[in-house]
Formats: sequence, C-alpha cells, structure tokens
Amino acid sequence: MADLINTYRGTVMQWHCDHMGHMNVMWYVGKFDEATWNLFAQLGITAQYLRESGKATAAVEQRLQYRRELLAGDTVIINSGMLEVRDKVICLFHEMRHATTGDIAATCRLTGVHMDATTRKADPYPAAVLAAARARICEYDFGDRV
Repeated sequence: MADLINTYRGTVMQWHCDHMGHMNVMWYVGKFDEATWNLFAQLGITAQYLRESGKATAAVEQRLQYRRELLAGDTVIINSGMLEVRDKVICLFHEMRHATTGDIAATCRLTGVHMDATTRKADPYPAAVLAAARARICEYDFGDRV
C-alpha cells in the first residue's frame, strides 16, 4: 500500500471564518478542491491535459467529516490517497490536519468520473493515469461516526 502524499498547505485567514469564529464549511470544501487538483496533477490530469485531450472530470459524490474546528491563523496540511481506481472512476480521499498539533480537522471522500468534454459521457482514463493512480491506493480508517 502507498503512503499518503501531500497535496495542500495553507493558512486559515480571518475571512475564512464565520460569525462563530471558526473556518466556515465552504472553505473546507475549497481547500479540499485545491488538494484534488494537486493530486490530479501528480497523476497527469493537468489543466493542459484536459484542454488538449478534450476530456473533463466531474465529482459525482463527496462526503466530508468535520472533527476539529480551525481558527484564523491556524495552518493546515492536506494529505491524500486513492481508495479505488476503475477505468472511468477514481475514488480518492483527503485528510486535513492542523499543521501544529497534528489533529485531524476534517476528512473528505470523493468519487470522480473521467469523461469526454463534448459528449459528457464517461470515458476511460489514459493507461498512464490509471497506473499512477493505482500506485497510490491506500487503506484509510475514516472512523465513521453516525
């Protein structure tokens, strides 16, 4: 099994916080989205690849778990990995940690589909992308809570 890879580092800014004083959910989603694009770039799914190949990606399912509040000035690290890789579908995950304490602030599971940008129909990933994604498959315990 592969190790998690770093896909994002950043800071919680004051304007990321809501009226309760902690980072608002929209910013968790935004930071996870940036981590996704960094992970995709490492797999070969770059903006240039999408433009030149006429391909696209679409998130079809996303599940977030919030575990610890983040406050203005906190620094965060997101590490990522793959859960499952199929010809047209990638299931990935992100783990957001407080950079100083190491506490898990949130996790994200995301299922994405590769498609033809014109027809909007699912299309297989290139072999090199599939190989790179499969090399990053990890086991991860989300500690699901109901």
